[in-house]
Order: sequence, then structure tokens, then C-alpha cells
Amino acid sequence: MTIKPDSTDDFPTSREEWTAFVAQSHRTESALLERIKELNCLYGITRLAQRVDQPLGALLTGIADLIRASWQYPDITCASIRLGDTRHCSENFLHTSWSQASPVIIQGEECGEVEVCYLEERPECDEGPFLREERSLIDAVADLIGRIVAQRRVEEQMRVLSQELIMAQENERQRIARELHDHLAQDLSLARADLERVNCTLPEGGPWKGQTGAIAERLGSAIRSIRDLAYGLLPPGLTELGLVETVLAHCEDFSLRHGIAVEVFADGLDGVDFDFDTQINIYRLIQEALNNVRKHAKASRVAIRLLGSYPSLLVRIEDDGCGADMERCLSQAGRTKRMGLWSMRERVRLLGGKISFRSKPGQGLHIRIETPLNRSSSEHA
Repeated sequence: MTIKPDSTDDFPTSREEWTAFVAQSHRTESALLERIKELNCLYGITRLAQRVDQPLGALLTGIADLIRASWQYPDITCASIRLGDTRHCSENFLHTSWSQASPVIIQGEECGEVEVCYLEERPECDEGPFLREERSLIDAVADLIGRIVAQRRVEEQMRVLSQELIMAQENERQRIARELHDHLAQDLSLARADLERVNCTLPEGGPWKGQTGAIAERLGSAIRSIRDLAYGLLPPGLTELGLVETVLAHCEDFSLRHGIAVEVFADGLDGVDFDFDTQINIYRLIQEALNNVRKHAKASRVAIRLLGSYPSLLVRIEDDGCGADMERCLSQAGRTKRMGLWSMRERVRLLGGKISFRSKPGQGLHIRIETPLNRSSSEHA
């Protein structure tokens, strides 16, 4: 069998064929570059959407800037994204007659529009001066924006609901704590006092003397347990002593109970008058962090830093425990029973702050919390 070389019948040989071949190559290259710009636009929007800390307005403005660079004539392209009555435009936006638009649909309703304009006239193409592919791109961008906004709204609703849940939980804790302390513990204390008075009237060595004494001891133990429970639900010194002193008392009690050394350092908070919501949420964050140390960290030492540096209150909590894969823990926090991390994040959001967790297996856990200090509080310092 004889193997013949590849046919060269389609290879250009004349000058005219070369010219046509080069022109076709340029057109193919130009088309590929346009498709690359379109892919970069969609990929860029996806990356922007992943920045959950970025406000929606800034996100839409960033998308408008991405659109500018993705059309056939980027130097004279401008873009606008309307959502409701609000527009988010590229810096050079000007409405012209050379435009195309696509509606933004959210849950079946038209809620806005994506508009792309050329600032100068260009030759007629598939849709005015625009390419057929650019129609597909603007429709895809509008659809993607609709999905992003819908997801943001759902996340915001979930955030509001979770914050309302935390506040309802806190209010219920306070109600139960007051009921336990002001009613049940007081009633048991009175019953114990009455029993002790009865015990004093009984003859020594009688059959009831020892039994009433034992009952009084059990009542005393129950009263202490109830008061400890009430203290855990609502620390009684928070409004009287303030945040720092209450945290110190809790950390001392935690160390005595569990044998874990806790070092507390506070600076820049003298005279700062926190509102109750801020105090109770910061206290709960520290309480939850210590509970995590007790349950999971296998640590022997914890360091807590509270630093007032206007306009922020910084809280840092570090332990020398076994550490954890925080990326996995945080991703599973909402799906498992480890609600402590979830509640900490939601409490910080409730305060308008930020929280970060840094840890690796064997290297302990570092928690950093930053929340606003209002000006009126800092001026009292």
C-alpha cells in the first residue's frame, strides 16, 4: 500500500486566493476576539456576584463597566442598568439613538432594563449597528442580572429573618431569666427559710430534724442551679457593671468551672456607654466563643482582647487548641447542628460589623470581630 501526501488542492496558490485567505483569517480572528470579550463579560459578572460584601448598587455599576468593554466598539460604548426607579450607569453613559436594550425579569415580572448605546454612528449590521451575537449577549446579561438580584433579595430576607430570630431568642432568654430569678428562685428561698425556721422548733434528735435539714440543703442546691441558669441567660451585672466587668466575671467563672485559663485585656473603652443591644451581643459572642473552646478546641488557654479605636470596637479571641478546617466548618454551619458559628456571624451582622475566623488543624482558632462605635459613645471617653 502506498500512502499519498495530504492534498493541497484547498491551499491558496494565486495572489487572489491568498488575499481572500488572509481576509477570511482576519474575519475569523476578529470573530474569535469578539467571542472572547463576550465570555470575559459573563465570567466577570459571575466573579463580581461572588463578592457578597459588595453592595448591589456597586455590583450593577461594575457590570455596566464590564459591558462597555464587551461590545464591538468599546471606545464609544456606554451602558446603563435600570432596576426599579434607580439607574446604575457606566461613567460615560449618554442615551443615544444607537441603542439596544433587554428587560430584567425577576420572578416573572419586568423589574428593570439593560441598555447599551453607541456614542457615535456606526455601519448597519444585524440589529442596527449591533451584531447578532451582541443581542444574545445583552439578553444573557439581563437574565444573569435578574438571577443575581433575586438571589440577593432572598439572602436579604433570610438575613432579616435570622436577625429577628436572634432578637426574639434574646428577648425570650431575658424573660425566662427574670422569671427564674425574680419568682422561682425567690419562692424557693422563702420556702427554704420557712423550712429552716420549722427545723429550729423541732426537738434535737427527733425523727424530723434530720429530714428537714436535708430538704433545706436540697432546696439550697436547687436555688443555686436556678440562679446559675438565670445568670447564663441574662448576666445580671451587664447593665449595672458594664460590658468589660461582666466579661471579666464570666471569664473568671469559666476558668474556675472548666480549668481553662482565660486572659482578658481591654483598652480604649473607659467611659464608653454602650447601648444594651451592643453589650448583650458582644457578650454572647464571647460566651459562644468560650463554649466552642470548651466543647471542641481542647485548649488550655484563651486570650480575649477588647479594643476601642473609633470608629470601631475590635474583639479578638484566640485559643491554643487543636484548630479546625474553618472553610469546611463554615460551609457546613447552616446544614449541621453546629449553629454557634452561624449565630456568631448573624449577631455581628446585626451590629453592622464584620467577623473573620482563621484556623488550621493544630494551630488554634483566631476570631476577629469589628463593629461600629457610635460617635456619642466615644465622645464620653
